[in-house]
Amino acid sequence: MSESQPNNPLHGIKLAQIVEELQAYYGWDTMAEFVNINCFKSNPSVKSSLKFLRRTPWARDKVERLYLRYLKAKERDA
Repeated sequence: MSESQPNNPLHGIKLAQIVEELQAYYGWDTMAEFVNINCFKSNPSVKSSLKFLRRTPWARDKVERLYLRYLKAKERDA
């Protein structure tokens, strides 16, 4: 059985979707300002970012928090 997580806004959202949406909204340069990691600064790509974020919990946490801020801003603008 799968457990429901009604209070978790990230439930069911893949890391690839998070990175793609943030990149489309902010762009790599702004993402690098928010989350200071080389995969956003030097020759950025979704593939290299996913590889790094899957191996680096602290960076993934920062990106997820940025995504939550993005969702709030998107909701507020709607």
